[in-house]
Amino acid sequence: MGRILCLDYGSKRVGVAMTDELKIIASPYETISPNEVIPFIKLFKEKNKVEKIVIGLPYDLKGNATDATDLTLKFIKTLSSKFHDIPIDTYDERYTSKIAKDAILTMGKNKTYRQNKSNVDKISASLILQSYLERKRL
Repeated sequence: MGRILCLDYGSKRVGVAMTDELKIIASPYETISPNEVIPFIKLFKEKNKVEKIVIGLPYDLKGNATDATDLTLKFIKTLSSKFHDIPIDTYDERYTSKIAKDAILTMGKNKTYRQNKSNVDKISASLILQSYLERKRL
C-alpha cells in the first residue's frame, strides 16, 4: 500500500502532508521551499510508495481563480512532466490557512510557534489532504 502526498504550494513555501499507508489519516510532514519540491519527491519516493499527489488549488472566497491559482497550475504542469507515474489531483484550499491558524491556537501552541508560517503551511496541507480523503469516502 502506498501513501498520498499533499502539497500546499506557495511562491515562498510549500507545506507537505502525507497519509498513513491505509490512507485514513493525513498528517503534517514538513515545509520546504518551492525549488526543493522535485528533489524532495524523488527522495520521498525512494523510501515510500506514492500512490497520488494532491495539490491545494487556491481560489478567492467567491470561487474565482487568482494569481496564485495560475502559479499553482504552472507548478502542476512541471510536476506532472517530472513524475509521469504518479497521478496528480487538486483540491479546493479555500479557508485552510485560516482553519490552520485557528487549530494551532486551539492546540495551545505558544506565540513563536503560531507566528512561524511554515507551521501554518504544513498544517494547511494536512487539512487539505484530510478533506480530500473524507470527500473520497463519501
